[in-house]
Amino acid sequence: MDNKRLLLAVSLSMLVLFAWQFFFAPEQPVQQPAEKAQVARKAAPMSDGEAPAAATSQDFVPTEGRTVTVDTPLYTAKFNSQGGVLESFVLKHYKETIQPDSPNVDIVGDQSVVKGPMGIILTRKGSEVHTWLKGQWAFEGSDLNIETGKQALVFSGQVGDFRLERRLTFDAATYLIEEDLTVTNQGATGVEASVSFTAAAKAMSSEKDSYNPTRIAWYNDAGREEVKDREDIAKGEATAGDLLQWAAIHSNYFMFAIVPGENNAVMYSGVQNDIFRLAVEEPTTLQSNVSKTVKASYFVGPCERAMLKTMPGNLKTVVDFGWFDILARPLLTALNFLYGYVHNYGIAIILLTLGIKIVFWPLSQKSYESMERMKKLQPMITKLREKYGDDKQKLQQETMTLYKTYKVNPAGGCVPMLVQIPVFFGLYKALMAGIELRHAPFIQHLPFTDWVWLADLSAKDPLYITPIVMGATMVLQQLMTPSTGDKMQRYMMLAMPVVFTIMFLNFASGLVVYWLMNNLLSIGQQWLMIAKNKKKEA
Repeated sequence: MDNKRLLLAVSLSMLVLFAWQFFFAPEQPVQQPAEKAQVARKAAPMSDGEAPAAATSQDFVPTEGRTVTVDTPLYTAKFNSQGGVLESFVLKHYKETIQPDSPNVDIVGDQSVVKGPMGIILTRKGSEVHTWLKGQWAFEGSDLNIETGKQALVFSGQVGDFRLERRLTFDAATYLIEEDLTVTNQGATGVEASVSFTAAAKAMSSEKDSYNPTRIAWYNDAGREEVKDREDIAKGEATAGDLLQWAAIHSNYFMFAIVPGENNAVMYSGVQNDIFRLAVEEPTTLQSNVSKTVKASYFVGPCERAMLKTMPGNLKTVVDFGWFDILARPLLTALNFLYGYVHNYGIAIILLTLGIKIVFWPLSQKSYESMERMKKLQPMITKLREKYGDDKQKLQQETMTLYKTYKVNPAGGCVPMLVQIPVFFGLYKALMAGIELRHAPFIQHLPFTDWVWLADLSAKDPLYITPIVMGATMVLQQLMTPSTGDKMQRYMMLAMPVVFTIMFLNFASGLVVYWLMNNLLSIGQQWLMIAKNKKKEA
């Protein structure tokens, strides 16, 4: 085996690994229908820890429904007073597109309102379902304008024999909404029941966006799991229980999550007409003439990792970089550190690439030195092939003897490259899932034109300039690399830039900038190595 063959194998392996990981990787295991039933059976009623409280005897007086607005420095949320259902949740610091007149991101969307985002479902065991739609509701408060601290809205309702009071508490500094739902059973007997807290949101990304799918995810005693395929979600396969800590509808950048107040909750989800739905159900026992409070929290907003670290229910685990999490997070930290000085993520990526190249410079140097030594052995290897062409075993033995004689490791040029592959994938995940890169500009317009160019590092290059130039640098690298006498291998190696160029056409431009810069630095290092060898020979 010669160095070129190893290099080819490594390159192809990298391509296959990449394609499998990001296009064909199997979903995390999800519970099947039989398991769902088992989860529901496991959800034991929560204990009655609250003290009995006599139900109020005064008649409930509903009020006319209206929109109630909550305005904070981070968002503007609108609720319908008929049940406290969320009508819209507009983020003040995030736009839908990079266009100047783009509207701000609304997590809910107009079409999702009918699905009851932040609605309440009260189910009597073995009986009908009482939802926010079937009750009568009253609201006596006013709109909230929260600059600092916390404030609350209270919605009161009567649904059958049950009196409901929803207290929603908002924090000006976060996207977290805490709910205290007090249910009073005014019936003559106690009942086994369940309370479901709901979420509904429009798709947060295009159905065709395989890099940034809208998904259903959750975290329980088995760890973090998710379902990305919409058909699987529509079939009800995204279901979980077993010490559920949180459940969420989310994309790479935004989320609508529910954190149950108890650890015996069960999560159900679905998708229809581009609307994702989620319900977290908590079982409970409602004694006659006793008030009981059930708690939950909602996080509706961007996937800001720093804020999520301070949230309840281990919400920080919503942001997941997969296998390369251990590399992606420190790389993002380094990128943000550099951004703090240069205030441009494109420049920060270039500086980070330079830093990575410096770290791996000794390994790359050994790789180039190994390839140069292999180059000098090529005439001898060619003669061995001519002599033992029909005896593969003998050819292998003589080739290995030749390597030992001249102290050449045929894998020496490839091992350093293998070490760098995980860093590439870690940076890929960081650039694809880091909300910092969303709509982050590098070069707003192509120089000397009005054409929008690298105005969003999380999106592909609209002019395809960077991936094409990147492909050209790969061709130049191949031409600078010592070649073997095997024409087929040489042709395959020259085909690699074409394959990678096509693959990178739709990648985030931030990643292409990294790869292009890495290629340019590698070419410079290789040129220095060639010049050094020529000087030695002279």
